[in-house]
Amino acid sequence: MTLSRILSVVFLLGALGLGYRLYLGVDEVVEEEKRLARTEARIIEKLQMLRDAQIAYRASHGEYADNWEDLKQFIQYGDIYIVQRTETTKLLDYGKEETTVSYDTLGSVNVQDSLFNDRKYPDFNLEALNVIPGSGGKQFEFFADKIERSGREIAVFEIRDPAPINPARRKNNNEKALRVGSRVDSSTSGNWE
Repeated sequence: MTLSRILSVVFLLGALGLGYRLYLGVDEVVEEEKRLARTEARIIEKLQMLRDAQIAYRASHGEYADNWEDLKQFIQYGDIYIVQRTETTKLLDYGKEETTVSYDTLGSVNVQDSLFNDRKYPDFNLEALNVIPGSGGKQFEFFADKIERSGREIAVFEIRDPAPINPARRKNNNEKALRVGSRVDSSTSGNWE
């Protein structure tokens, strides 16, 4: 074998080795992004469930739950009332209308059976609802209070991930951490929407 053939084989093997390492590096980044996306999707699903529970809690108690234990008790033992609203419109003289609204409570259903039934969430586990997926057991932060807007007190809540796994969400003191609700506005939307 000549020196040029030996060098050609060595360079070919070196190029194949570098190409394989490059492929592994790119594949590792892609897999990490997929893992982060799957974990964040599970976190968002839990935040949506907690939002639904908070909205039902407020409808029942007039304020939001400020801790997990109160919300958990409500999910386990609370009831959502089924109310029928009936409007009756009566035509008065000169084309004027009078509308009477009446409400009738038809019954109630357990919160857990209504919001978190097996058909909608087949693997629902109440004990793990407040645990952040992929965090090793960390729990969501709960906040609820009343703020004043235009001379009226309005209830607000926020549930957030205190330690995001996504490095982009950790910047500026977890400024972009996944959360639902707001501490300063009467919003019930999440920051992923």
